[in-house]
Amino acid sequence: MPRTHAESLQWVEHGTHLLATQVAALDEQAMTEPSALPGWTRKHLVAHIAANADALSNLVHWARTGERTPMYSSMDQRNADIESGARLSAAQLAAWMNASARNLAVAMDDLTTDQWRAEVVTAQGRTVSATEIPWLRAREVCVHAVDLGTGLAFADLPDGFLSALAVDIQAKRGLVGVPDGPLPEVVAYLTGRPHTLAGVPDLGPWL
Repeated sequence: MPRTHAESLQWVEHGTHLLATQVAALDEQAMTEPSALPGWTRKHLVAHIAANADALSNLVHWARTGERTPMYSSMDQRNADIESGARLSAAQLAAWMNASARNLAVAMDDLTTDQWRAEVVTAQGRTVSATEIPWLRAREVCVHAVDLGTGLAFADLPDGFLSALAVDIQAKRGLVGVPDGPLPEVVAYLTGRPHTLAGVPDLGPWL
């Protein structure tokens, strides 16, 4: 069953809560430890999540005003923002992540039906309806909540989200069919995260 706009918004709220709860429990030392993503500490990951909310707010602004507002000025700038963000204190990073998430939620809540239909362009250059923005954010907050490496697993995410994510990744990776296995393990495999499926080819990282 195709995901709905309302479901995507619910998953954004769910993933945002998961992240806020986890980050609030991490002290300065814990935030400097490696995340589950190679080469990134938890600080890098939280900076990325915060910057992503700011970037998607640019797309919401584009949808609301018609003014072309790209997510990032460039990929170099995106990477530089993450590196500079990773040098902030744990408290500063938590404050940025939470504020940017609130700002995005408020901005999305203010869009009219017609504005949701406006076309915007993602960081990957895809032209999509603004209704895609909540799904883009849901993927970020839910998957990266697992990537923080605090013990949260794909099995802790909503089944509906996992099903929608599996369909999305299959389409983007051009895969026909997926291995048999529990849905959370299949999604972990499709996203290039650690999984328990045996005899499957490595797909490499995603998101």
